[in-house]
Amino acid sequence: MRLVASLFALFLVMLSGLPVAARPACAAGFLRINEVMAGPTRDWNNDGVFSSRDDEWIEIVNVGVAPIDLASFFVMDGDSIPRCGLTGVLPPGGHRVVTGKESWDWERATGHPAFGLSLANSGDRVTLWEVVGAETLFVEGVTFGSQSGASDRALARFPDGTDTWILFDKLNPYTGTNPPLGNKCDPTPGLPNACDITPTRAVTWGSLKSIYR
Repeated sequence: MRLVASLFALFLVMLSGLPVAARPACAAGFLRINEVMAGPTRDWNNDGVFSSRDDEWIEIVNVGVAPIDLASFFVMDGDSIPRCGLTGVLPPGGHRVVTGKESWDWERATGHPAFGLSLANSGDRVTLWEVVGAETLFVEGVTFGSQSGASDRALARFPDGTDTWILFDKLNPYTGTNPPLGNKCDPTPGLPNACDITPTRAVTWGSLKSIYR
């Protein structure tokens, strides 16, 4: 109930036009929005049914050296409406996935308009916030465009928690030249952002036959 009350206070602050506080850079423990899937076309939440609402997901990673209690954190998208309050404790290096279904369930349970994560395929913004006492602190935000929001492409930090963003686009290869570029790897919800592709090189049929003479 305390988190719900704090979120209501955040609404009042936004309606008043007053700024919210920014999270101090020296705060202990660090959470990062690590990967975003805005355009699912398959059953990413593994409930046996595909839903364009329920199968969207956001991944958050703990890049600090201590566990982080997630109970005071929540996520928003670009319309500045709280989408999901987090729960649990995230260990160092741990990953926390928030699906559209979890978001929708949380919205219904807390009396918010129920839309799920509602990530726009044409481009959107995902933000992470923390409620500390009477303050609502901005942690960080990630803005993505249409190439990142295309079907079954995940925009991800590579490696985890860094400032380098890339498309995990094996399921829908990106062939353009504007960043973020693709790495032809599968999205990795709940796992480190790594690529298991083995590098290869092209050879002619003649050179291949010569190996086995």
